Amino acid sequence: MKIHLISVGTRLPDWANAGTAEYLKRMPPACPVQLHEVPAVQRGKTIATERAKSEECARIEAQIPKGAWKIICDERGKSWSTAQLSAQMADWMQSGRDVAVVVGGADGLTDDFRQTADRLWRLSDLILPHPLVRVLLAEQLYRAWSLLNGHPYHRE
Repeated sequence: MKIHLISVGTRLPDWANAGTAEYLKRMPPACPVQLHEVPAVQRGKTIATERAKSEECARIEAQIPKGAWKIICDERGKSWSTAQLSAQMADWMQSGRDVAVVVGGADGLTDDFRQTADRLWRLSDLILPHPLVRVLLAEQLYRAWSLLNGHPYHRE
């Protein structure tokens, strides 16, 4: 099983790239996480929000491996504790299917795309900036793996 972190945006601050890379490199070969950066649609006066979201969703969909679980980060989703995420990861690993964790662009995702998700995951009640979300996801995936495997990184 491989986890695909698919996120809109290609020009993040150095701190976000470094933080994300740090946690992704900690993941073991048995549970690798691969980052897929999807270019955001360049918005102008002639491109409507819905059209931009549709184009970004098509770009995201092209990065999702066939048969993968589709986990979409969305404010309407269900919040998971670290223990619940770790249990989800155990289920994913048991299934043998790849997992795609999706982070949309600044305008979000289309309703049609959201409806194709296997799960909607609410990361926080707070509005978080995209660079921070990427670091947060990478860290939480590592933390969930460490909890699942009795690694001392996670403490309760």
